[in-house]
Amino acid sequence: MTFKFIQEINSGYKNAYLKREIICCYINNGECTLADLGREMGLSVPTVTKLVAELMDDGFVLELGKQETSGGRRPSIYGLNANSGYFVGVDMRQFHINIGVINFKGKLVDSQMNIPFQMDHTHESFDNLCNIISDFLEKTTVPRELILSIGINISGRVNTESGHSYSFFYFDERPLTEVFKERFGINVTIDNDSRSMAYGEYMKGCVSGEKNVLFVNVSWGLGAGIIINGKLYYGKSGFSGEFGHMTAFENEVICHCGKKGCLETEASGSYIYKKFLEKIAEGYSSSLTKKIEKNKSIVLEDIIHAALNEDILAIELIEDVGNTLGKHIAGLINLLNPELVVIGGTVANAGDYLMLPLKSAMKKYSLNLVSKDTALKLSKLGDKVGLIGACMLARSKILGLIP
Repeated sequence: MTFKFIQEINSGYKNAYLKREIICCYINNGECTLADLGREMGLSVPTVTKLVAELMDDGFVLELGKQETSGGRRPSIYGLNANSGYFVGVDMRQFHINIGVINFKGKLVDSQMNIPFQMDHTHESFDNLCNIISDFLEKTTVPRELILSIGINISGRVNTESGHSYSFFYFDERPLTEVFKERFGINVTIDNDSRSMAYGEYMKGCVSGEKNVLFVNVSWGLGAGIIINGKLYYGKSGFSGEFGHMTAFENEVICHCGKKGCLETEASGSYIYKKFLEKIAEGYSSSLTKKIEKNKSIVLEDIIHAALNEDILAIELIEDVGNTLGKHIAGLINLLNPELVVIGGTVANAGDYLMLPLKSAMKKYSLNLVSKDTALKLSKLGDKVGLIGACMLARSKILGLIP
């Protein structure tokens, strides 16, 4: 019955759209009476009663008891059945994967963090990704037949509407979503990782009423998610938010995108990692020196952890990136005039070592009249922001709320 309803939405049935709006109303506002629901949606009580009855037959809505009143007949309260459907989110990082599943109300009911993974544009990397997802689907306590959709985050150029990823796993002209669906037998959507993070923070994080939000993802690479008037901004081809590939330097460093001088080449986790190893080779001291001298590999998270334990070299590199980012985020503030800028991603785990120089540079280089109403916050969801965003996008897209 669940999949029948989704098919009705995709087919454009009027009642299906109204049912979708009822579900969204329950998601956003919680349980309520039929009369309250009718007022919220501008529909008559008989119409709402009929639609809710059909949603109950389909298993989406439950009667939750009677409303307390001072006298007279107590009306029934209805709400969303949290267990009527589930949505899996997959957040791919450079060296690991976070994967989890939410119920229909958006509660994270199962997750697995930091699964080792090497993200490369190879068939081997793609097969490894599919195996990790398949393993999670087999082991999760959520019934597989109730998983309505899987949302997968991919960095770089992603056209979520056509289902194509052009930076990773573009092996032929087939939509990547079709290939995934063949593998899992479940509907799959893809989106840019920074945009997904922005949506996760907007839905479940530090955003509290702001409608114009800029999310800056400072991870191995550098990206941005843009929310305008409460909606994700995709751009013409779905490629908005490539903040890291703005030309910013005359450093002649070739970025992985093939261009020279991109902001990402001196303001990202990959820059911190590369520069850290170069400094160690030059003789600079660090708490990680002995580990590196013993030919033991380190990852970006090790450098962040070292900074949090007062490693001077790690702190200096992170502060340098913070200053550079603040300067260029100031340009985005002058351009977009957002209500809120949220900083997230792996490097954001460094906290004040990143945020203090970033905030200082942001204020220094942005126009006072433009930036005075722009708040700056650290991601509330931390390492789970991409995972939550992927789950939330999977739910919103299956309901037709996002293209």
